[in-house]
Amino acid sequence: MTDTIKEIKKSLGKKILNTQEHSEKRIYFDIDKKDIVEVAKFLFKEMGLRFSTATGVDTPRGLEILYHFADDKEGRLINIRVLLEDKKKPEIDSIAKFMKAAEWIEREIWELLGVNFLGHPDLRHLLLIDDWPKDDFPLRHDHEHDHEHNKKEEHK
Repeated sequence: MTDTIKEIKKSLGKKILNTQEHSEKRIYFDIDKKDIVEVAKFLFKEMGLRFSTATGVDTPRGLEILYHFADDKEGRLINIRVLLEDKKKPEIDSIAKFMKAAEWIEREIWELLGVNFLGHPDLRHLLLIDDWPKDDFPLRHDHEHDHEHNKKEEHK
């Protein structure tokens, strides 16, 4: 275990719900959504890790947000994984308030998956047209199902 990983585990303690070492160069830490700001600030400001990007995935258990931080000194990717179980009202605090680099990716996840980033400084469309239907999220699995259903109905 590297010094960075030891320090993260020691400092975050019980905020880490689960750890998964995918490979020597990639590790995942699961945390509760209420801890995202504190954890991201710690990794960025205290540990000096570089925020790389975030990704969002629609899973059977809920919407997963993965925050990817690069540890350039050790050549490793630290991934913070948060599960938003409530797909009807998925929300999480924005990290863009203190990390400008997160602004665009939070906007993208908001419009494509429907995750509300609380406190985001400018949550508006980035990729989709401004009059895109409000509750139609292209990266949600229910969107694919609805789209396929509509396609079948058109061909009847």
